[in-house]
Amino acid sequence: MTAPLRVFIGWDAREPEAYDVAKYSLESRASTPVQVIPIKAEDLRAQGLYTRDKDPLASTEFTYTRFLTPALAGFKGWALFCDCDFLWLGDIAGLLPYTTSDKAVFCVHHDYTPKEATKMDGAVQTSYPRKNWSSLMLFNCDHPSVHKLTPEVVNRESGAYLHRMQWAKDDEIGELPVEWNWLEGWNEKPAQGMPKAVHFTRGGPWFEQWQNVDYGDAWRAEKAKLPRA
Repeated sequence: MTAPLRVFIGWDAREPEAYDVAKYSLESRASTPVQVIPIKAEDLRAQGLYTRDKDPLASTEFTYTRFLTPALAGFKGWALFCDCDFLWLGDIAGLLPYTTSDKAVFCVHHDYTPKEATKMDGAVQTSYPRKNWSSLMLFNCDHPSVHKLTPEVVNRESGAYLHRMQWAKDDEIGELPVEWNWLEGWNEKPAQGMPKAVHFTRGGPWFEQWQNVDYGDAWRAEKAKLPRA
């Protein structure tokens, strides 16, 4: 029996609907077994795995906790992290061919400079090299460079070290097609079809001021399919 692909999705108290839709849209289209796990900072603090002081520039609760993904996966096998503001429109099984590689991590190599000074619900929109590379990361948890991401390192090192992936050599950072992390408001729409995963990096339809975004109707349609509590 095929072991499930472990998918860790960032969770933020301001965006619970975003997480619910990301999880549902991913699971409903997956043709391979998946195990979706929320990354909740409060739970990780309770476990003693996350001890960083709160960063006033951190736009989400998972700004740093995302880098605990390999530790949470036991530093074994492959594991995916993505932000909660994703809408999955493709089958995540399409990422499995990359798991035969000896790279440390795969991501979309965005060249992204945000146009807005704020995003989501007024959070500061910062700009830095390799921005949004870490919003979707396929980790080779067995890789020596990934083994550097111990809880001690994640709690101690700078945002630059973590988000710019300075823990891996440049040639260890594999590249995914942009369709797996399509940035709404930045990337051009594909001539045919839809992206595999839409990333509402500026803000999504769960915020009142972000209703008129590309693929917003698709997000709302997916939300309507969520099982009733």
